[in-house]
Amino acid sequence: MRIEEHPILGTYEKGREVHFTFDGKDYTGCEGESIAAALKAAGVMIHRYTSKNHKPRGIFCAIGRCTDCVMIVNGQPNVRTCITPLTEGMTVQTQYGVQTKEQWEAAQ
Repeated sequence: MRIEEHPILGTYEKGREVHFTFDGKDYTGCEGESIAAALKAAGVMIHRYTSKNHKPRGIFCAIGRCTDCVMIVNGQPNVRTCITPLTEGMTVQTQYGVQTKEQWEAAQ
C-alpha cells in the first residue's frame, strides 16, 4: 500500500524503482516518494526511539510539523522523513535520541 497523495508534496507520478538501505538491510521504493512512505510500504512503522524514555515513534502528522518521523539519513540525524524525497542509494537508520543504535548502546 503506497501513499500516492501528500498534503505538502502533492500528487506525483510513481517514480522509477530505487534501492536504499534501512538499518543495514536492502529495500526498494519509488524515486520521489517520501522516505517514510517507502518505509511504510515495506511495513516499517518505527522510525525513532525517544532519548528519555526510549519510546518508539513513527509517522504522526506526515507534513513535516512534528518530529516523530525523524531518522538518520546519509549520516545526518533529525531528517524529517515524511517530507524528504527518496533517492537512489540513501542510507536510512533508526534514530535513538539523536544517535545510531550502536552509539546509543555504547552510551548505556
